[in-house]
Amino acid sequence: MLNPYSLLPNFFTTLNLLSGFFAIIAVINGHLVQAGWAILFAIVFDIFDGRIARFLGQSSRFGTEYDSLCDLVSFGIAPAILIYVFSLKTFGRAGWLACFLYTACVALRLARFNVRIDTKKNYFEGLPSPAGGAFLASMVIVLSHFGKFPPYKNLLLLILVYIISYLLVSPVKYPSFKDVKIKKSQSFYFLVLFVLILSISGTNPPVFILSAVILYTLLGPFYTLKLVFQGSKENFSWKKEISQEKLTKTKNELK
Repeated sequence: MLNPYSLLPNFFTTLNLLSGFFAIIAVINGHLVQAGWAILFAIVFDIFDGRIARFLGQSSRFGTEYDSLCDLVSFGIAPAILIYVFSLKTFGRAGWLACFLYTACVALRLARFNVRIDTKKNYFEGLPSPAGGAFLASMVIVLSHFGKFPPYKNLLLLILVYIISYLLVSPVKYPSFKDVKIKKSQSFYFLVLFVLILSISGTNPPVFILSAVILYTLLGPFYTLKLVFQGSKENFSWKKEISQEKLTKTKNELK
C-alpha cells in the first residue's frame, strides 16, 4: 500500500522545479525581477523537502536524485539565464561561457554531493547550489530595485559569476546547520531572534536576503580554517598521547 507521507517531500521538490521553470519563462518574457523571486521561492521549497523527508523518515535514493535534478534547473540553469539576460550578454561569447561555467559547476557540485551522501558530516563541501542561485537572483533584484547601475556593474557581475563558480566546486567547507537543535529553555530567545530578523528583513527584503547570502558565502573560508585548526589540534593531541605511551613503555623495559 502506498504511503501518502512518502509523496510529501517529492511534492515540495516538484514545487522547487516549478519555481525554477517559472523563473526561466519569466526571463524569456522579460520579467527579470519575477524570475529572481521565483528562484528564491525555489530555495524555500528545497529547504522544506529535505527537512520533511528527514522528519517523516521518508528519505530515499529516488528523492535524492530527483532533488538534484530539480536543483540543477532551479539553481543552475535558471540563475545562469537570468544573469546572462540581465547583464552578461553585453560580453557576447565571454558572457554566455561564464554562465555555462556556472551551470556546469552546479551540476558537478550536485554530482559530488550525491556520491558522498552516505558520509555523515555537519558541513557542505563547496558553496551549496541554492546559495549560489540566491546570490545571483538577489543581486538582480537589488540592482533592479535601486535602478541606478554603476558603470562597472557588468564587469563586477562577470567576476562574481566566476568566483561563485569556483566556490561551488571548491574544497571550502560551509556549515549545514542540520544538527542545530533548539533546547526547550532556549525556545523563547529563538522566538525573539526570529521576530527581530523578520522585522529587519521586512524593511527591505531583497537587500536583507543579499546581505545574508554574502555573509554565508564569506563564512565558508573562516569555517574551513576553524575545522583545519581543530583537526591539527586533535592530531597534535593524538601524537602527544602516542609519544607518552612510547616513553612509558621504554621506562618499563629499562626497569
